Amino acid sequence: MKKILLALGLAVSVALPALAQAREVTFTTELLDYGGDGAYMALYLTDASGAYRGTLWVAGKKSKYYKHLSGWARGSRLDPAEYDGLTGASITSGRTLKITLDLDDALIDSGHEVRVDTAVEDMRDNRADVAVPLTTEGAGKPVSGRGYVRSFRYDF
Repeated sequence: MKKILLALGLAVSVALPALAQAREVTFTTELLDYGGDGAYMALYLTDASGAYRGTLWVAGKKSKYYKHLSGWARGSRLDPAEYDGLTGASITSGRTLKITLDLDDALIDSGHEVRVDTAVEDMRDNRADVAVPLTTEGAGKPVSGRGYVRSFRYDF
């Protein structure tokens, strides 16, 4: 019995710090009324040098269109392992996409950026429609996009 309790205590002591290092972050992306089909979007992280570090979310289910999300496509190499389980329906003109994820605290205030690439069929593609540092100071502050994104913000 002592060995079981010791093993359980050890497992809990290892697991709890890992849980304490994650922070729930909500990303809210509102699109302009652009008058076209549904938008494909990729939300992803880059490090301080601009190198791709990981996918947060992809809006749009048909992977054949992902190549139009050029910054994300280049970084992720369109490897399905990079976006499996992180996809949802495309988002339409004037609508808002809100997703909540757990992010490692080490990513915040460390030079990482959240980027949003957007693309709409028969319209322009926008690499880094939004590029915003992931900082405590920037939380809750909306920023405007350069393409289809009217407003983007993240909240802790």
